[in-house]
Amino acid sequence: MLKTFSKVMLISLCGFFAHTASAQLTDLARLEYSFIPKSNSEDQYTRLRALVNYPIKTKEDCYLVIGAEYNRIILNLEDNYPFDASLIESIQVIDLNIGYTFKTSENWRLGFKFNPRIASTLTNSLTSDDIFINGGAFAITDRTKDETIKRPYRLTLGLTYNTTAGVPFPLPFVNYYRRVNEKWSFSVGVPKSNIKYFFNEKSIFQTFAGLDGYFAHVQRPLLIDGKKVNNISLSLGVGGLGYEYLFTKHLVAYMYAGYTFRLNNVLRDENRDEVFKLDDVNAFYLRTGIKFKL
Repeated sequence: MLKTFSKVMLISLCGFFAHTASAQLTDLARLEYSFIPKSNSEDQYTRLRALVNYPIKTKEDCYLVIGAEYNRIILNLEDNYPFDASLIESIQVIDLNIGYTFKTSENWRLGFKFNPRIASTLTNSLTSDDIFINGGAFAITDRTKDETIKRPYRLTLGLTYNTTAGVPFPLPFVNYYRRVNEKWSFSVGVPKSNIKYFFNEKSIFQTFAGLDGYFAHVQRPLLIDGKKVNNISLSLGVGGLGYEYLFTKHLVAYMYAGYTFRLNNVLRDENRDEVFKLDDVNAFYLRTGIKFKL
């Protein structure tokens, strides 16, 4: 049970922290494509992602942020499986983003997010099993443009809550960013750490390591060796190289390519125990897109 719990914890961290990367309150819109082919197989995993956030100024340095995010995960399962693969070929993840941020002092800002989520195959009518509740609270200090300190930095501290984690208490979140000099910067945290090299302020190269994944409900349960499948999950760790190009200060195109160092795609029962492993072989990873940021 402890082993299962730790797996589900990692899955939840992957999915939620990938989402709360945006909780650092910079992306207003994003279109993204991800691709992972299964090694030694015709199977492949594709994700299409669209995000929009709209900030509403309520008073000086205070903003209400309303937004939504849509993910469509496509599982092209071409191998022979002991179940009807068409029942899980498409997974929908739909988030409503409600956030509020305000300054508490000259250097600190607080942010809160509430994220009702639908994560399901959506082959039937919506049920309570398809709905998950996420949220978080964050404290951010951004000293990146402060000329009074020797090493400018940005630090984000927070607590996040995710109903798919299976634990009734919040989990910690930490991210630290520093621009070392004109050419180099680094960021350490979850879901992504990186080291960036600036050819100039428009052209940026990086090495990265990060987490990604999802957890969703299977509406039409599968039966495998007498065991019922109610959920599907993917958790992965990936490292590689990336490139960003800034068309303007706010409009950015990006591409990340690498190789997974952990990949676990699993069908699970109602208790989230493993029933059938779809894939656990590391593979190539590609993610590319365009975003409009603050």
